[in-house]
Amino acid sequence: MNNKTKDIIIVGLALFAMFFGAGNLIFPPSLGLIAGKNWITCGFGFFITAIGMPLLGIIAVSKAGGSIDRIGNKVHPVFSKIFATVVILAIGPLLAIPRTGATAYELGVLPMFPKVESVVVSIIFFGLTLFFVIKPSTIVDKIAKILTPLLLIMILAIIIKGVMSPIGSPQSVMSDSPFSVGFNEGYQTMDALASLIFGGVILYSVIAKGYVKTQDQVKITIKAGFIAAFFLAIIYGGLVYLGASANSVYPLDLSKTELLMRIANHALGSFGKVALGIVAFLACLTTSIGLTATVGDFFNKLSNDKIPYIVIVIITCVFSCVFANKGVEMIVSIAVPLLVAVYPIAIVLILLNLFGDAIPNSYYFGAVFGAMIVSLHDGIVQAGYKIDLITNIINKIPLYDKGFGWILPAFIGGLITLVLLRNKKQIYQ
Repeated sequence: MNNKTKDIIIVGLALFAMFFGAGNLIFPPSLGLIAGKNWITCGFGFFITAIGMPLLGIIAVSKAGGSIDRIGNKVHPVFSKIFATVVILAIGPLLAIPRTGATAYELGVLPMFPKVESVVVSIIFFGLTLFFVIKPSTIVDKIAKILTPLLLIMILAIIIKGVMSPIGSPQSVMSDSPFSVGFNEGYQTMDALASLIFGGVILYSVIAKGYVKTQDQVKITIKAGFIAAFFLAIIYGGLVYLGASANSVYPLDLSKTELLMRIANHALGSFGKVALGIVAFLACLTTSIGLTATVGDFFNKLSNDKIPYIVIVIITCVFSCVFANKGVEMIVSIAVPLLVAVYPIAIVLILLNLFGDAIPNSYYFGAVFGAMIVSLHDGIVQAGYKIDLITNIINKIPLYDKGFGWILPAFIGGLITLVLLRNKKQIYQ
């Protein structure tokens, strides 16, 4: 095995570890449970946003120069900073970090210690997060290196045993469009948004290994992406199936964490619950540490060092500690409006940046604005607010009923600004 192959494998496994956290475990089984006989179609939609888009995001960011700020620069530098801030907040203190604390409690602690209050666990959890973030240590790296294989082995054991001895069989048929439901559920992993940050990390890692040509960097990233996608597909696919096999046994409104615990119990008995709890807690902790450090670094640089890193991470941990006590289901429900509003914009930016200079800057502005009109409307509707006149108009957009109403406005918006600004000087780089 030559050095290049080793580098590709190392980067691929690192990319898998970055995307795969305990939070990602709770969505595929729940999706399979409600999909029933439609689990394959539903799972395919989930694969696109939970695996495909994150990998394309990694490639797009590497081609854009490795910074989340740069991926939106062709729309406008101010827009780029605002978009980057929203993404950082979404995968940081507003949603993802509190979700790690809530998941650690519900999946890692509550099954074994049912009398422990969530507030106590949250204080300990984010206290540990703050300790490691303020005082970086090789211990975190060692935990991550041990944790990923353990988590992978444990989940594969549950999947293999669950497939060999399924809980039941899929019975019901999903009434909604299975593909679009799976596609939209993939938003909840937040991995397409995370890829806009992870892309820079992967790029710097590849450069550090001696690959200075952009062409080589992109090739290595793509090949490493297939390795990460392979493991993600096996795990996600297996968990979706296990959820579908429980379709005839468990109620469809069973909470995500409870469903995963029951599946683990069925597969490995009482040991499954204990093993899942310990590893899930550690997985959540390392994810929380990584995200908190990212938030601190981003806003410290955004403020030009005016706001100290330590102040930002303390505020992040305190806020996340309080918010985590809302519970996983509550955090997920709160996340939906924001993710519905932001994800289509991120997808458009990712796809456009994949083509680099082949697409004029003027197209970016219209495409993003077109997608934003629909996605912001959908986010507002998900939040419980609706203006009938606007909703009635947007409902008539092709593919809107399938969850893809933003595609045509993005395409048309890009064409309009491409024509109107065709003679304007390209000033945003």
